[in-house]
Amino acid sequence: MFRFVAFLRGINVGGHIVVKEKLKEAFTSLGFQNISTYKQSGNVIFETDTANPQEIKTKIEDKLHSALGYEVAVFVRTIPQLKSIIDLDPFKSKGKEGTSFLVTFLAIAPPSFPPQLPLTIPKSTAQVISARGTEVFSVTHGGGEGALPNPFLESKLKVKATTRNMNIIREIVEKYSGN
Repeated sequence: MFRFVAFLRGINVGGHIVVKEKLKEAFTSLGFQNISTYKQSGNVIFETDTANPQEIKTKIEDKLHSALGYEVAVFVRTIPQLKSIIDLDPFKSKGKEGTSFLVTFLAIAPPSFPPQLPLTIPKSTAQVISARGTEVFSVTHGGGEGALPNPFLESKLKVKATTRNMNIIREIVEKYSGN
């Protein structure tokens, strides 16, 4: 069995309320096992005998569309992929009090990252500091800035994205690395 994490975009925001039980039901119907959500229902950890993340992503998106009645963008990662983000330590020189470190998962890797980095998000102090493949790293400073990187990056890169706090990534890796 392979363990994956599905990061779901737009779950329990914008009037789309989905209870954990309904999500677990949808994932169970796909044949996935040991399903759990972490902190938010938009973080689903599960096991499957399918090794292909793209195939898994498509199955989940199709199932959630039929179960919920709207499209949900899904970003599938393995625990080792998440651990490699932690090992990369993209925020090592950014240790400030009151700062949030965010990871934005992209649906596809842009051929090149159009803006020169670091880049301050307009009308804020939030900064996109680096990018690697399908992950982009941002630093925010409170005052509602945590929601800024996602729409900014989607607009700039013309690709679907979802953003998580680096602390959530660390906690998922710590909790689900074993077995």
